[in-house]
Amino acid sequence: MSRSEKLSIEDYLKKILSAAIYDVVEETPIESAKWLSRRFDNQVYLKREDLQSVFSFKIRGAYNKIKSLSQDELAKGVIAASAGNHAQGLALAANRMGVKATIVMPTTTPEIKLNSVRSFGAEVVLVGDTFDAARVHAKQLEKEMDYVFVHPYDDPDVIAGQGTIGMEILRQFQGGKLDAVFIPVGGGGLIAGVAAYLRYMQPGIRIIGVEAEDSACLAAAMKAGERVVLDSVGLFADGVAVAQVGEEPFRVIQQGLVDEVITITTDEICAAIKDIFEDTRSIAEPAGALALAGLKKYVEREKVTGQNLLAIVSGANTNFDRLRHISERTELGEGREAIFAVEIPERPGSFKRFCELLGSRNITEFNYRFADSARAQVFVGVQLAASDRFEGRKHLIDVFKKEGYRVVDMSENELAKLHIRYMVGGQAPEAVNNEVLYRFEFPERPGALLNFLMKVGDRWNISLFHYRNHGAAYGRVLVGLQVNDKKEITSYLDELGFPYNEETENPAYKIFLHK
Repeated sequence: MSRSEKLSIEDYLKKILSAAIYDVVEETPIESAKWLSRRFDNQVYLKREDLQSVFSFKIRGAYNKIKSLSQDELAKGVIAASAGNHAQGLALAANRMGVKATIVMPTTTPEIKLNSVRSFGAEVVLVGDTFDAARVHAKQLEKEMDYVFVHPYDDPDVIAGQGTIGMEILRQFQGGKLDAVFIPVGGGGLIAGVAAYLRYMQPGIRIIGVEAEDSACLAAAMKAGERVVLDSVGLFADGVAVAQVGEEPFRVIQQGLVDEVITITTDEICAAIKDIFEDTRSIAEPAGALALAGLKKYVEREKVTGQNLLAIVSGANTNFDRLRHISERTELGEGREAIFAVEIPERPGSFKRFCELLGSRNITEFNYRFADSARAQVFVGVQLAASDRFEGRKHLIDVFKKEGYRVVDMSENELAKLHIRYMVGGQAPEAVNNEVLYRFEFPERPGALLNFLMKVGDRWNISLFHYRNHGAAYGRVLVGLQVNDKKEITSYLDELGFPYNEETENPAYKIFLHK
């Protein structure tokens, strides 16, 4: 299809119904999430796309696209740029069709995904630190080698392949009226295909897109009435880390197919991963749990009961070493943990009194630091009971304040959650002056940390440093630099190209690290 041709919703319906993909694609089950259903007083269902042979729905669109190619196009071979799931789907699809496949992937791609793609016989080309760099190189190879480029979402045949999930949902669902379907959103191919089918066949179903709040390109586009490019994209839910929704998916979505888009925090995603595990004993990737996180947020916001709600679990391709970070953030995402900075008087018995105020609550973390002869700083994590998880933070703050303590709620402070809670050493000595604090992300690969230090540390003195591997494609670093000229370093950091935030005014820094 050329860009000048515009498929109608009826055209997409026909393409979905005629998609001959089931010699490779699994018809995945819909499972009742029993624990979630009891907890939220609604019937919660999970469409288990994580059970595909490549552990992701992406095989549907990739295979449907290859099946649509002519013999001449198949003979040329296919190429794609991908950081993971699309790469695996296309590699398997090409393998089954006997087609040469070349996948351009960022150098930051986890080994588990590289090995999977290679196991299907695809040639892997590693280029750059980002998906954008890989995409540019893939487009160059497309021209040089006359390959056929297979886009992960901005293609009608890919969209129709993903839309077969909607067809399966209506065929499989036996629980009466389906009230709402929650669909994860990255570039928009999945929601465009599924929504096109559901809206045409059963207009009464509420269709809700779910995005990570730090990569909410569809929400931004719907608000603006046109596609926009996000200034930056969060990387935790890497399967949906897209700066701009696809052109064709957005055109399709704009035809009244999506009722709303819900945005979700990292902590809420982690909590949904745990929920899926508790109901299925399977571990979804962050993007795979996104729809369920949106479903939970919708139920809590709307106070609905007795409804049939379905979330698409889109994938399960996550690194094992990311589970530590996910587990740590889960309790915050569920509201089952709160973290506080509390200043207590430095005198005999004050530490004991502080613990008495916490009562029988389970303490998840406790860091105590002598500040001076009159006071001490405590960084404390407290587990909240199910009965007070939503009001518990406020209640504890009131308890601390009534005792005369100064308290700051750190439960939603990224600096505190990513770095401060793991750091020791206390406040800087008087000799450390002109300190400016920055939080960075940089590509996680061998030698990357040393390279980062060489670039930043050769011009300014590093007065504070914290790094912790989270098993993700990007490392997170907290750096204190002694700076005389803010304009000079800001210009330098902008040229350096690593995403960063200045955190000098963050209360977590001021309380625990700054003199």
